[in-house]
Amino acid sequence: MPTSPPGSAPVGPSGPPVTAGPPVRPVGNRTVRPLLRGLLVAGVSVSVFALCALVMTLVITETAGVRGAVLGLLAASTAIGIVVPVFLWVDRLEAEPLRWMLFAFLWGALVATLGAAVLNELGMAVFAGLQVDPLVAGAVLVAPAVEEALKALGVLVIFWVARREFNGVVDGIAYAGVTAAGFAFVENVLYLGSAYAELGGEGLAGVFLLRVLMSPFAHPMFTVCFGIALGFVAHRRSVWRLLLPLGGYLAAVALHTLWNFAAVSTAEGWLLVYLVVQVPLFVGFVTLLVWARRREGRMLRDHLTGYGLNGWFTPAEVAMLISPAERRRARRWARQQGGRRAARAMTSFQDEAVELAVARRHIERGDDNPVWPRREQQLLHALTGNRAGFAPGSAGGVGVGEQ
Repeated sequence: MPTSPPGSAPVGPSGPPVTAGPPVRPVGNRTVRPLLRGLLVAGVSVSVFALCALVMTLVITETAGVRGAVLGLLAASTAIGIVVPVFLWVDRLEAEPLRWMLFAFLWGALVATLGAAVLNELGMAVFAGLQVDPLVAGAVLVAPAVEEALKALGVLVIFWVARREFNGVVDGIAYAGVTAAGFAFVENVLYLGSAYAELGGEGLAGVFLLRVLMSPFAHPMFTVCFGIALGFVAHRRSVWRLLLPLGGYLAAVALHTLWNFAAVSTAEGWLLVYLVVQVPLFVGFVTLLVWARRREGRMLRDHLTGYGLNGWFTPAEVAMLISPAERRRARRWARQQGGRRAARAMTSFQDEAVELAVARRHIERGDDNPVWPRREQQLLHALTGNRAGFAPGSAGGVGVGEQ
């Protein structure tokens, strides 16, 4: 245990003493219900995603042919290798659970794309009946509102179902960005495959240049507006709880509309919008990602330093926990010292420390949900156990950075 006066309870960064007692465990049927609920949610999700995947596969192969679909899939995968790692980097300090990141990607790639295909066709049919060019109206008026709503719905599902995993702006950016990356991936497959089916290799190369190389972050930039707004209101109770997400959605639709309007205009008009609007927006987008990442780092440093001042962490541990590079070095050190078991204990120690900082942030914000004080106690207890797993016999922090 970290050092404290004999007979006294260790204290957190502020407030009353924190008792690092054993975590409260559910009893009776309470241990069964969450498992059954989890299995039911997983089963429904897999079924929905599988059905959407089957339908989208039929749509793409019917439109582009099997060869066009395969070539489109291979070409579109390039953008995934560019976009998704960026959002994983932003979310690296307080990484979201893999299952929810996978859910976000699959929602965008399968549910949102299928819904958009159906609703966009219906919207174009309505405008065709009004003697309006359905292609232009569909691209400028229908697609932005429909597609951003469907992508935002996936982020909202995570916000509602996994509320404890949605803790702020960085989480909103990560979930929204990955959802949009999934949507753009399947949309790119369709466009690339269709271009190959109609124009051959030259058509495929042209679409690849415009959509994959020149604008891989277009869809993520749109949807991140909603994710940021949702992150700002996470765990807050005020009038902004409804207004900010609505404003984020409208901003996403506005940016998407501008992009699509440029796409259906002349080549010169598209290039002008790309250089004057999209490039500066992309620069601002990258600046935002860097700011969000640094803001998350400051939050971890401040809260973990507070625990360190009260004996829960050494200065070297705090320095290790707020640096991804030092975390990797600490895991390697633990593996060298005690094998896989020690490495797992170190990994759990790092993850729990980050969750502890998040819990403390909620407590200091005045969040009156009793889950956070209980969570803080559970994490402090778990940290002590995991420290013993990679530094047996340690009376305090191990000081990994000083090894």
